[in-house]
Amino acid sequence: MRVPAALRPATADDAAAITRLYAQHVRTGRASFELQPPAAAEIAGRIAAVQADGLPYLVAERDGRLAGFAYAGPYRPRPAYRFTVEDSVYVDPALQGRGIGRALLSAVIAAATAAGRRQMVAVIGDSANAGSIALHRVLGFEPAGCLRAVGWKHETWLDTVFMQRPLGPGSAEPPAD
Repeated sequence: MRVPAALRPATADDAAAITRLYAQHVRTGRASFELQPPAAAEIAGRIAAVQADGLPYLVAERDGRLAGFAYAGPYRPRPAYRFTVEDSVYVDPALQGRGIGRALLSAVIAAATAAGRRQMVAVIGDSANAGSIALHRVLGFEPAGCLRAVGWKHETWLDTVFMQRPLGPGSAEPPAD
């Protein structure tokens, strides 16, 4: 696969650029159900928390600037979920459709698998988000359900689409705890 951008782990120094990119998605998009963009300090804390769990938080750079970011965080806080992660992928709208999201999500899948996680869940905002649904499908995610009209944003009701893929042996064998 041709890598359309340089990928690397995010650092606290990336928080401002991630905040700017994510704010655009929060303000104008339907993928995130946040209504107000978080501050850079909050984003830096989120990066640190994901990485402290031994999970990937990656950025893609293209032509010296942030092109996108992706990470795998805990799916839910209760301990039985500890082998399941939820992914998030955001790409600069001007650079979408160029393989950056695919490169980021592929790297996140590989890193979460290497970290011993067994399932990855995509919680996709807006059932009309064809790009994200297609990205996840091409990388091995299968539909797992849809919650209808559970979010209210931009003066419309939004669905949440769930997709899932196994990591490593998935559920075929017990995890090494």
